[in-house]
Amino acid sequence: MTELGFPPLCDTEIVAAPRLKRESVGVRVGEGFAAVTVGGGAPVVVQSMTNTDTADIESTVAQVAALAQAGSELVRITVDRDEAAAAVPKIREKLDEQGVFTPLVGDFHYIGHKLLADHPACAKALAKYRINPGNVGFKDKKDRQFSAIVELAIEHDKAVRIGANWGSLDQELLTVLMDENARSARPVDARAVTREALVRSALLSAARAEEIGLRRDRIILSAKVSGVQDLISVYRMVAQRSDYALHLGLTEAGMGSKGIVASSAALGILLQEGIGDTIRVSLTPEPNGDRTLEVQVAQEILQTMGFRTFVPLVAACPGCGRTTSTTFQELARDIQGLIRTKMPEWKKLYPGVETLNVAVMGCIVNGPGESKHADIGISLPGTGETPAAPVFIDGKKAMTLRGEGIAQDFEKIVENYVARRFGGEAGASAAE
Repeated sequence: MTELGFPPLCDTEIVAAPRLKRESVGVRVGEGFAAVTVGGGAPVVVQSMTNTDTADIESTVAQVAALAQAGSELVRITVDRDEAAAAVPKIREKLDEQGVFTPLVGDFHYIGHKLLADHPACAKALAKYRINPGNVGFKDKKDRQFSAIVELAIEHDKAVRIGANWGSLDQELLTVLMDENARSARPVDARAVTREALVRSALLSAARAEEIGLRRDRIILSAKVSGVQDLISVYRMVAQRSDYALHLGLTEAGMGSKGIVASSAALGILLQEGIGDTIRVSLTPEPNGDRTLEVQVAQEILQTMGFRTFVPLVAACPGCGRTTSTTFQELARDIQGLIRTKMPEWKKLYPGVETLNVAVMGCIVNGPGESKHADIGISLPGTGETPAAPVFIDGKKAMTLRGEGIAQDFEKIVENYVARRFGGEAGASAAE
């Protein structure tokens, strides 16, 4: 033991807590080089959904392209009527012409069986169908219409997401379970019964799809709710009872910081437990807001938790009374913007650039230390400090910037560093 009573470091196992593993069946979505694997040990897939009228081909193509550019690996579109179904193959064609090959998922409710049957080109153009067992049909029509969609998926060799939802739960199943609970010697609260109904709706529907002939490696399940604790409970139940690939997301998460925090809290816990093979962050955008924010948040959840790497990380201090101006805030914002803008080009030119770490610090307290820990960092002067900004590269002080052009100079230094470190000989020549 040491003087303080701790075991010696050599006797202590120092390891990072790993993400737990849940074995799930891998599902291939799409065809050829553009195909994406969900589950089966593949990295967690980021997906999103358009909010355009799918019948508006130009708007939908533009938004799918923007979401794909932002990093969405699957994009879901609404297919709610004949005009939307007829537009799908044209949307696929225009995206292909632009070099956007991201697989498209069709979101079907109520009349999906009819739309897929009446529009075979739509059925073929989509990579996956999403159906909701709570509204695929009612009474005697339910199994018939569900079966029709599954049979079409088999015919076209498409994956299917069976997506149960708290807001459109199978009322017949819920009523049966509520009655059983009322007769039980130890009844549970209605919310617990509702969670059980949601889980059973998804699992029973998946079992029925298999009976019809859909392979397990074509089935993805989801059971979405809008409450964080409910979502955690529901997905733990589904994960314990099946090995289907799971689509994870907090439905109707909300707008702004509320939606981001709620989604991060729920998804973070489940992902750490190994639950979730593809995620979507369902943010309500501001009026005319940027839909790609949900993609960025999903990526940042995965990257912050260390499960995937998408873009270089920028560490920046929050600011305090020691920071004299908004300079470091503006520089952090500009560097982050530079990275986001440059990433499509950098990914092609500089393999591994997504692992880059940049630090933008506001004063001398933590600035030099944090900058040394980053690949490249800058420590701006705080209140009463000498008006100079030391730059650290690979843990060593490389130079000091002064004057009005510190921000612009540092941006150039970052770009040159990326070219030199990740571009090989050609990059080093370009950086000189």
